[in-house]
Amino acid sequence: MRYYIGAEARLRRKIEDTAMAVFTEWSYEEVITPSVDYYDLFEQGMGQAEAQRGFRFTDNDGRLLALRPDVTSSVARMAATLLSERARPLRFCYAAPVFRQQPQSHAEWRRENTQLGCELIGTNGHASDLEVLRLAAEILSRLDLQASYVITINNVEIFNGVAAQLDLAPAAREQLRRLIDTRESAELQRFFNGFSNTEGRAFLQTTQLTGKCEVLRAARDVIANPRSVAALDSLEELWTDIESLGLADRFEIDLSDVSSLDYYTGLSLKVFVHGAGTSVGRGGRYDGLTGNFGRAEPAVGFVLNLDALTEVLSRRLTNVT
Repeated sequence: MRYYIGAEARLRRKIEDTAMAVFTEWSYEEVITPSVDYYDLFEQGMGQAEAQRGFRFTDNDGRLLALRPDVTSSVARMAATLLSERARPLRFCYAAPVFRQQPQSHAEWRRENTQLGCELIGTNGHASDLEVLRLAAEILSRLDLQASYVITINNVEIFNGVAAQLDLAPAAREQLRRLIDTRESAELQRFFNGFSNTEGRAFLQTTQLTGKCEVLRAARDVIANPRSVAALDSLEELWTDIESLGLADRFEIDLSDVSSLDYYTGLSLKVFVHGAGTSVGRGGRYDGLTGNFGRAEPAVGFVLNLDALTEVLSRRLTNVT
């Protein structure tokens, strides 16, 4: 748990106000979701493994509840139910605390974090993907982090195509995803030794690459299945748009970013800032999530970690003074 006092508390408020101002300028409507909700909501949205990291308890009627470990699931349910008749697209933003136990690393020790996030629901294609990437970049630039941040992008369908080509059972698919996401090279090599599929073994090489458009060229040399190739085409088109906006210096392609959240279906992204021990933001496309609560429709969004950004900027101000 963490206390904020004086100048640090004011800095935290300034960061939140900056992000919410950017969202408002892009016509995002603020939304506040319940801090406590039924556990089933988050299990349907985040997947069982991630939802179980939440703080769970029972109501008087025996129903399993949870402190909110995620905002996107709540917004998706709201869009599919309460706002099912509202004209699309829907643009929502929020500043909300989330609560999770079982930290993934020493750098992610907090059990309460505040997420600054947005969700764009009801529109598909590169324009919407590019919109959320530009939003993230603009917020970080307004926080005077222009030379300190990088946003990595990937498309999870590249991995999904290779996994389908290998005909992996669900448990093996999840094992492969975890090994790639945690960059466990030796374990990955042993995993692929059990398969004769040459594309799968070649894919191992591309998961170790991070960079600009040359990463896509390297992937095309070893990946041939149609599903992954279509995802590479989509990622290349998005990269072309990023270059045309003059933002290529602040973005990289990382094919090892295979998110652990079940609801991502296309673009995935992570935000890194120099001085932070881990990523300070993440997001992506989750076209199937609203279908858990009503009509399925395209959606994309991201969150920034307010607490991690506060720490980075606080240390920077301390060093300056």
